[in-house]
Amino acid sequence: MALLDHLGISVLDIERARQQFHPVLTALGYSVGVEAEHGISWHNGDETEFIVLQIRDDAEAVPHRHGEAGWQHLAFAVGSRGEVDQLHRVAMDAGWTAVREPKIYTRFSDRYYASFVEDESGIRLEFVHNPPRDA
Repeated sequence: MALLDHLGISVLDIERARQQFHPVLTALGYSVGVEAEHGISWHNGDETEFIVLQIRDDAEAVPHRHGEAGWQHLAFAVGSRGEVDQLHRVAMDAGWTAVREPKIYTRFSDRYYASFVEDESGIRLEFVHNPPRDA
C-alpha cells in the first residue's frame, strides 16, 4: 500500500511547469495521466500521483520562498549516484535552477549523495542516493 496517494502543488505558470516537470518526472518513471487547461498529472503505475495545478486567479502570483511556511522540498530516492547526476542534468536541461550540485552531504551521512533543484515557482526537489550502511 502506498503511504502517499497523491501530491498536488500549485505553480505560477502551468505551461512552464509542464516543460520543467515532464522531463524530470518521466526520467523518474512517471507517465502522464490527465492533461487539462489548468493542470496536469503524472503517475507511477498504481502508486503516487503527482499533480501540478495553475494558481487560482485570485492568488498572489509570487514564488514560494524556501524556509517559509509551506512547501520545503520533496526528495526522490534513486538507486545510484549516477542516477542523481543524470536527474540533475535532466532538470538543468529543463530549466530548473541548481540549488545544490550533486555531492556527498556528510552532515547527513558519509553515504548521502544528493542534489537539489528549484523551479520558477519556488518548488524544490531533491534527488538522493542514500544506501544502507552495510551496502
